[in-house]
Amino acid sequence: MTAHRSTLRRASAVTAAAIAALVLAACGSSDTGTSSSGKTTPPASASASTGAHNAADVSFATQMIQHHRQAIAMADLAGTRAAGSDVKTLATKIKNAQDPEITTMSGWLKTWGEKVPDNMGGMDHGNASPMPGMMTTQQMDDLKNASGKAFDTAFLTMMVGHHQGAIEMAKTEQSKGAYGPAKTLADDVITAQSAEITQMNKMLGTS
Repeated sequence: MTAHRSTLRRASAVTAAAIAALVLAACGSSDTGTSSSGKTTPPASASASTGAHNAADVSFATQMIQHHRQAIAMADLAGTRAAGSDVKTLATKIKNAQDPEITTMSGWLKTWGEKVPDNMGGMDHGNASPMPGMMTTQQMDDLKNASGKAFDTAFLTMMVGHHQGAIEMAKTEQSKGAYGPAKTLADDVITAQSAEITQMNKMLGTS
């Protein structure tokens, strides 16, 4: 009987040791991030690279800043030249939306060690602007010289084209950019400016 009890005690001890080893192994696996395949996996936060950017992001921010500046220059003219209150309201809405976006994109460029483009007063570089939808110097001069209903028509027509150019640039950022916040801003530009194009076409009576 004594020998039998001793054998049972030894068996119980071996079983308890095996269970303890399994528990320790499970804890060790959880703490070190070891997967079932034996490979160490990094935490989810370590795999995120929200700060990564590429040349397309730099181009988007640099060009959209200039694009926005020209839209704001056009909107500023509406305050004293537009005849319709709806045109003035739209111009204010455009300025209030795009001004903060300029600040945001300028911050990105500074963080990336890139140059923030000089403020050219909303003007392009002659007739050879690489940015779609940009008005030429002559077009901007014509808008400055217009007033009343003639201004309203010119402003809305030009701003539709300007917005279409911005949407084209934003789509390029969507497909080629890498920086998350820039791609999100591109989405916002497409959504907001598409809606404004629809609104402006109704105001022009073309839709």
